[in-house]
Amino acid sequence: MRVLVVEDEADLADAVARGLREWGMAVDVAPDGDAALLSLGVHDYEVVVLDRDLPGISGDEVCRRIVAGAQRPRILMLTAAVRADDVVDGFALGADDYLRKPFDFGELVARVTALARRQGRPGSPLLQRGDLTLDPLAREARRGGRDLRLTPKELAVLRVLLEAQGAIVSQEELLVRAWDEHANPFSNAMRMVVMALRRKVGEPPVIETVRGFGYRIP
Repeated sequence: MRVLVVEDEADLADAVARGLREWGMAVDVAPDGDAALLSLGVHDYEVVVLDRDLPGISGDEVCRRIVAGAQRPRILMLTAAVRADDVVDGFALGADDYLRKPFDFGELVARVTALARRQGRPGSPLLQRGDLTLDPLAREARRGGRDLRLTPKELAVLRVLLEAQGAIVSQEELLVRAWDEHANPFSNAMRMVVMALRRKVGEPPVIETVRGFGYRIP
């Protein structure tokens, strides 16, 4: 899952991004509306966590442009406002969900995950292929009942492969959805993560390399 966090408070943005990455999400951060629109024009996001009160181009205007665009990620709007009218206004702009600051991080994760499912990913929170299962909310992967004890990045890669439901996932798509905009496409990081994931999943092997195309779990 790839998420864009648009927040001008640097400490809060870093904390949210770091926390979402620990849940296996690929996260980019934009400090203002201009940077957010630039990232949205380049990358395909499933969810945008959008602060309403931004310098320059406002969060409201970013929301309007997302809704009017061809690519339509889900929008979780954040605000320090407490009036009910502000919540109503946010939904009227096209936001899919609304969260007031300060917020509980567990609630943020649950809302982001729920929005991603509404974005067109598989509806069940439990992903399964044969005896291999992944519960994204609990961050637990099992094979034949055995806890695989995966790292956040291994969880992210496994999630992308399982969501493909047997289809081939290209290396480019894995980079886009399991890493972020700072990922180096020429490094061995992705290959090393896939190797570690294969080792933990165990025998018989389930992750296939389709030479010249990518990976899949048939």
